[in-house]
Amino acid sequence: MRAALGWVVFLALAVAAYHFGRDYVRRHPEQVPWTALDLRDPVGPFTLRKLAKLTEQPALCRALISQAELEDAPVAPRNSGQCGYADGMRLTSEGRSIGYAPSGVVTSCPVAAALSLWERSAVQPAAERHLGARVAVIEHAGSYSCRRLYGRSEGAFSEHATADAFDVLGFRLADGRRISVLRDWTDGGPEAAFLHEVRNGACPLFATVLSPDYNAAHSDHLHLDMAERGKMGWRVCN
Repeated sequence: MRAALGWVVFLALAVAAYHFGRDYVRRHPEQVPWTALDLRDPVGPFTLRKLAKLTEQPALCRALISQAELEDAPVAPRNSGQCGYADGMRLTSEGRSIGYAPSGVVTSCPVAAALSLWERSAVQPAAERHLGARVAVIEHAGSYSCRRLYGRSEGAFSEHATADAFDVLGFRLADGRRISVLRDWTDGGPEAAFLHEVRNGACPLFATVLSPDYNAAHSDHLHLDMAERGKMGWRVCN
């Protein structure tokens, strides 16, 4: 009789745990590795891994962009030897809270998706917290560039060679102020606090995030990329 009662209690607890777990996954899909990515969800510990895997799923990536009501436009594939991309997206301000200057920049689809999450989860909250205004425009140095790392004549190709990288020079606020990585990174004021926070906020979303803290070559920009290691959830953030 005691054994039977024990089994009843065990089964009741197992059923309760199952329903609790199912409900938790439903309410917090970003917290578990097997749920599908949705760009409308919060950022979680497995978001980078899901974003990086989109490099092998361009159709799914573009569907997620559309589902999130972003109007980034697919562009024709580009092939130039070891450079090029098959999943390019032209960033637009439609559906995004932030524009990009120069306009019309093309990135790989996973980078476009990650930027949309970065805007919402890191850039705008940090701007309002430290600067009392929202960001209107991200000023950048581009994405696609058929070149090797650091412009060398030999060695590995940069993530820019496949449009899997994006370089941020600064930010233009809605009230007209401009925040520059080169000028403001070390000024010790709210501008520097903002820049450091948006750098840190990019780390759960990109496989590589490099800033002026990394080396002199990055003194004027934040380098964000979706390197292969991101598929395993491995990242570099400096």
